[in-house]
Amino acid sequence: MTKLVSLEALHAEIRDIYLGNAQRPYGLYGINQLQHALQSAAHAEAQALSSALVIACLLHDVGHMIHDLGEAPAEDGVDDLHEALGAEWAAKRFPLAVSDPIRLHVAAKRYLCSVEPGYEDGLSKDSRISLALQGGLMDSAEQLAFLHEPFADQAIALRRIDELAKDKHAVTDSLDAFLDRHLAASLTIETTLA
Repeated sequence: MTKLVSLEALHAEIRDIYLGNAQRPYGLYGINQLQHALQSAAHAEAQALSSALVIACLLHDVGHMIHDLGEAPAEDGVDDLHEALGAEWAAKRFPLAVSDPIRLHVAAKRYLCSVEPGYEDGLSKDSRISLALQGGLMDSAEQLAFLHEPFADQAIALRRIDELAKDKHAVTDSLDAFLDRHLAASLTIETTLA
């Protein structure tokens, strides 16, 4: 259930998190968390996805920025459960159309690695390390359970965007620009899921 919070307060909170904590490196890609988030939102916008999914793409790794496990817990053999932390944070502020794709984006990686030939081979070293920590490939029962999640398709779209959003030469709009265009609309219950 979403908590009632003013649009201005939410905008400021997201700015504080992303402009304060998102300067950390993002994996081995030569970009930081903020650049990854902005590229994710830009890809979602370019695909004409809903405002809810643009915001989910922008915020999908917020869990990395609100835990206290350091910058690279996977390298230490620790799953930071960033998808659960991020979804819990988002669920207090947004409808399920935002928080559930965040919650499911790691499961979507596991699903795609299980069913799509070559998908796992395309993952970076750090993403393969985290895949093992996150449960590895899904068995058929897990795949079926994932596909029955109401926002599974959106999580798969988010996960594919996640893979695209790692370009150290990409130029995007600012955080404020994405928030100005999509934050208010993401807070409304949309009639379509994507």
